[in-house]
Amino acid sequence: MLPFLTSGSQISIAMTALYGLLGIISLLVQRLAAPTGTLRNQVNAWWRIFPIVTIALLLYPAGPWLLAGLICLLAVRELAPYVDERPAVYRRNAMLAIAAVAIMEWLVPTPLPVLIPALIVVQFIVFRVGRRKSSLVYLLTWLTIAAAWVIVQFIDIPPGPATSLAWLFYLFIVTALNDIGQFVGGKLFGNRKIAPTISPNKTWQGLAGGVIVSQLVTLVLASYLQLGSPGTMAGYAVLLSLGGFFGDLLFSAAKRYLGIKDFSQLIPGHGGILDRIDSLVVTAPLLYILLLTTEGITS
Repeated sequence: MLPFLTSGSQISIAMTALYGLLGIISLLVQRLAAPTGTLRNQVNAWWRIFPIVTIALLLYPAGPWLLAGLICLLAVRELAPYVDERPAVYRRNAMLAIAAVAIMEWLVPTPLPVLIPALIVVQFIVFRVGRRKSSLVYLLTWLTIAAAWVIVQFIDIPPGPATSLAWLFYLFIVTALNDIGQFVGGKLFGNRKIAPTISPNKTWQGLAGGVIVSQLVTLVLASYLQLGSPGTMAGYAVLLSLGGFFGDLLFSAAKRYLGIKDFSQLIPGHGGILDRIDSLVVTAPLLYILLLTTEGITS
């Protein structure tokens, strides 16, 4: 029996409610928004994204592994055109890196919490010194691999599948809805730009919208799924909202350096996979670190 069906009944109800909310929003947007508007494309794209998350949770514990692998493979496909070297060389190196991390996670996982951050730091230094597109692409690759690896780490959160599934569900939903809150807040009220030279659409009002939505989502899910005390979870919500914003800004800076608007057109209205997991690259390790430092959550 799949753990999601036996241990994740609360998550199943929460997921159903989420689809219902998305359906209501879709109907409102269909009535109020322009047929070819950005908002309609954004909302419609979530009907492509949420089912993938649902399947990953349904197939737990294999599902997070499959999702992590899918993210990495799509990221490599999107980044390959932007290297200075031959794309085939980059793809080979990236696939070897992904395979090495996966094998080490199975056989000797102990060095990975130190090795992966160290490789990211080294790659960042290489990029800063050489200022080559290939160095930036490899940096983005390692950031993506790190996020995918962290997703897999959530499987081992004690005391069992119910807790692990709850935290994974919370991670994916708060990250996604924080992005939506920032987008809607910026569209409706945004007039004070944060970093106009990096991402002209990022505003303080959008950031505030993401924080507010993250707080509301966290308040509901933390209570329903019994994730933690209100004070602790409110702190998590603020940090994850800011972390998601920073991840989005980081990848926006990378796209500006590469001279592109989106990494691909994989998801109409959303760009590519890297345009969607830019926030997750920061929120996944951030939440996992928060859990590691919270007594009684992980061991």
